[in-house]
Amino acid sequence: MNPHAAIPLLTPLLPDQEALAPYLAQLDANRHYSNFGPLNTALEARLATLFTKHGSHSIHVTTTSSATLGLELTLSSLDLPPGSKVIVPALTFVASLTAIIRAGYTPVIADIDPQSWLITPEIATEAAIQTGARAVLAVAAFGQPQDTRQWSSFQRKSGIHVVIDAAGAFGSQWVEAPDIPVIYSMHATKSLAAGEGGLVVSGNSVINAHIRQLSNFGINLDSNAGFPVGHLSFVGSNAKLSEYHAAVAHASLDQWDAQARCRQGIYHAYRQALEEACGDRLQWQAGITLAAPTIFCLRMAAEARDRLEKICQQRQIATRRWYQPLLHQHAAKVAPIIKQPTPVAEAVASGLIGLPFSPFMTHEDINRIVNTVNLAVTTPH
Repeated sequence: MNPHAAIPLLTPLLPDQEALAPYLAQLDANRHYSNFGPLNTALEARLATLFTKHGSHSIHVTTTSSATLGLELTLSSLDLPPGSKVIVPALTFVASLTAIIRAGYTPVIADIDPQSWLITPEIATEAAIQTGARAVLAVAAFGQPQDTRQWSSFQRKSGIHVVIDAAGAFGSQWVEAPDIPVIYSMHATKSLAAGEGGLVVSGNSVINAHIRQLSNFGINLDSNAGFPVGHLSFVGSNAKLSEYHAAVAHASLDQWDAQARCRQGIYHAYRQALEEACGDRLQWQAGITLAAPTIFCLRMAAEARDRLEKICQQRQIATRRWYQPLLHQHAAKVAPIIKQPTPVAEAVASGLIGLPFSPFMTHEDINRIVNTVNLAVTTPH
């Protein structure tokens, strides 16, 4: 063991050439490389079967070239008037914000729950009353799932559209409510990794057909649509998943169960060691045990976080202040936005820190990090 070796924040795990070989062979035989090819079609079917097993209704899956474009196209498909207000939590990755803006809407930055660190229907209700918002982009922050049934009830009662950004929540976030579209990422750092890619999942075939069309520039491919095939019917984008990325996703899906068990084991040992060493000096996001954790984030006193960052830099241990700055704290050019009071998000963010996590972490890595965190949280002011 080298006590001075750098510990990276994230190390992606994608299928190797042996795992990819049968799918690349299919790709070569098909000579179909994009535009809804056979590997992509088979991937959507595999995933639809998986999601359907976890729900009480049929599920439809549409791939996109990234989760960000999946979000943007799903929001666009709501067909709200330009400038319509869309609620989004302050604590999330910037893609949630940019997707709203690029869809032509105005973000309303809202607060989060103090235990789950998620936006809730109750928070969204208050923000909608204050701003007249027409939609909510609810986020499964840090992979912690949103309750689609609760959001479905909110949507029916309020008439406000709901879309869920579950970019990092594959395997933990299911689609129990058929009327709530959920978007996942297949970026290299996610548990179902294709290098890049996204999934739009819902129980409504009309939603998914619309997303599929928007991902192909908005060109009509339906001979029963009432106007000619090949005509532009909506303003879409080029957001199709390539057959190469579909091949990687297939191989990743083949290995997913084993990888999920690996990630769970590392996460459990890591968190247990930190809890034993640091006790109540650390705060954790409330919620379920994730099926396949991909990042490791916790909260501590702001002063302790500052000390930890300095010590980690000296010891070559990577850290990150996940999802900071908060959405409303970005550059003035990221506008217009509407900000609601966000005291909880600001309090949580003041001590939030991301520590290294990957399937390649060793017990020595974990012990080194735990000792460093313990030093930071127990050092007198």
